[in-house]
Amino acid sequence: MATSKISPPADSILDLTPDAARDRLAQWVEARELPRFRTAQMHRRLWVQPVASWSEATELPAAMREALDAELPLRRLTEEVSELSQDGTRKFLWRLDDGEAVESVLIPSGSRRTLCISSQAGCALGCVFCATGLMGFRRNLSPFEIAGQVREVVLRDPADKPTNIVFMGMGEPLLNWPGVDAALSILNSPEALGIGARHITVSTVGIIPGMKKLAARPEQFRLAISLHAPTPERRLAIMPIEKKYDLNAVLEAATAFRKRITFEYVMIGGKNDSDQDADALATLANKHGALVNLLPLHPGGAPGLEATPPNKIKLFAGRLQARGVEAVVRRSRGLDIKAACGQLAGQRGSGAAGQ
Repeated sequence: MATSKISPPADSILDLTPDAARDRLAQWVEARELPRFRTAQMHRRLWVQPVASWSEATELPAAMREALDAELPLRRLTEEVSELSQDGTRKFLWRLDDGEAVESVLIPSGSRRTLCISSQAGCALGCVFCATGLMGFRRNLSPFEIAGQVREVVLRDPADKPTNIVFMGMGEPLLNWPGVDAALSILNSPEALGIGARHITVSTVGIIPGMKKLAARPEQFRLAISLHAPTPERRLAIMPIEKKYDLNAVLEAATAFRKRITFEYVMIGGKNDSDQDADALATLANKHGALVNLLPLHPGGAPGLEATPPNKIKLFAGRLQARGVEAVVRRSRGLDIKAACGQLAGQRGSGAAGQ
């Protein structure tokens, strides 16, 4: 494994936003005195109709494809492991150029295909219930390494192209704002992956500078806050980030978002699942008009934590609903392949299913 570092690899054509990539391709075409229409042909092959290498873009002359492969090569993520859960969830382990690894999870549900993507290799935040935090921080991902998780799924099988994206994989997205900012443009642009902004959710523990930058973008991307406790004291016990960005300041920053926000709430026995916790959470959710996603605690975080029993989660949800909160108990997906929330750790799988 490569030595950890903060910076991702140097930019490639796939790290550029759609506008910047078009300009780069236009310069390449102009320098070779090629017809202008070649720019649009090449541009489509980055994301709209992606190819694994320029050699597959057979609408281009052979000599041009050879030059592109040599001068503007298309980077790839290496699919090292693909595991299929009994419930249809698929987890991918992608090996990066420098030996680091990240995971993403494809969750089908009817006509909806949600891809949970990573924004960092590892994570520095140390939330006690999360396996990724036990890895420590390795490095930020480049825009391509983020959006490329979607590209690789499409190259693998175009029928699996995600309809929804959630930044709920490895890492804290808003601690890698430059990479995530560019990746959001690639994910959303009709000239790239073309996924609607309302179908893209960025989940954060509450990195306030990043929240402000995300809110300033004109698109209506959705925000999910990893809340997991309804008071600063409760939150500090399980999420060290509370020391730097306290709960009240995080929720104040969330008021800048025009779309309805979501509170993510992992249920941990004896830590955040009392009636008093439910009442305090209801007060916050009603004040901010938030949807509450209740998530069972999954194995993988710090030892000694106990999951709230299913019947108690149901009662907790009912208490929220009785106070006018829209609360949903999320079904665990991909537990048998360690693909559920809080379980991603960038490790080779145990072979639960074939490729």
